[in-house]
Amino acid sequence: MTAKLIDGKAIAQKVREEVKAEVEKMVAAGKPRPGLATVLVGDRVDSATYVRMKQKACAELGIESFGHHLPADASQEEVEGLVRELNADPRVNGILVQLPLPSHLDEEKVLQAIDLEKDVDGFHPINIGRLAQKGREPLFVPCTPYGCIYLLKEAGVQIDGANAVVLGRSNIVGMPAALLLIAENATVTVCHSHTRNIPEIVRQADILIAAIGKREFVRGDWIKPGAAVIDVGINQKEDPTKKRGYRLVGDVNFDEAKEVAGWITPVPGGVGPMTIAMLMKNTLRAAQIQNP
Repeated sequence: MTAKLIDGKAIAQKVREEVKAEVEKMVAAGKPRPGLATVLVGDRVDSATYVRMKQKACAELGIESFGHHLPADASQEEVEGLVRELNADPRVNGILVQLPLPSHLDEEKVLQAIDLEKDVDGFHPINIGRLAQKGREPLFVPCTPYGCIYLLKEAGVQIDGANAVVLGRSNIVGMPAALLLIAENATVTVCHSHTRNIPEIVRQADILIAAIGKREFVRGDWIKPGAAVIDVGINQKEDPTKKRGYRLVGDVNFDEAKEVAGWITPVPGGVGPMTIAMLMKNTLRAAQIQNP
């Protein structure tokens, strides 16, 4: 293996320990303990799992956690009404509405209803708009892309002046990741389902962020020698040797890519742990803004 492994678990643990220390410092100074409210609409198993993981992280780091679960048929008014109540609650510094929402709900309106200072997921249109503008600073950055950039910096990857390719253009990962790379002075190409000749474009990349949701889509011979590969994908692959009958793999063929890349994140244990760590960091920041 030629690539250096970027250990997301270890880096996320370091972030969490820093957050925990800052939380205790706040409390010792007589300030309120930071609080995060989660809003889960419906009964998607994956969404419920993510919310539980976020609540567990809060408990471990000394952050108050307020869980709210609405039925799948909750109306737009009910969801927005709950968000407004949480906006007005001084115990709540951050509000996280777990996405995706049921299809009958207007996701953008719900996100717009979140107070800008409590938008710890970084999805409020004003935060995203600021991210897209030169010289403007969003209050919060979406957690998974934030984690991707943090991993690159911790690994010592040179972003300034690099050619970067982002595979995928989702609102949650691909587009914010591209904007963050531009803010760090990379030259960025975003590839998606209509892009022609993706392998050729990827071969030019000093930095690749793969967030396309296709199992082992990126092959080893697509990777530029020495490139940094950040794999956001989480996909199931059949594996009869595992008790569950499958294992988790990314959007990059790890075994092939690790022989060519300079740095690479594993799946699992790469980007995944960073998402929750950055959410905790954003929640702490929200509390610091609201209780200076």
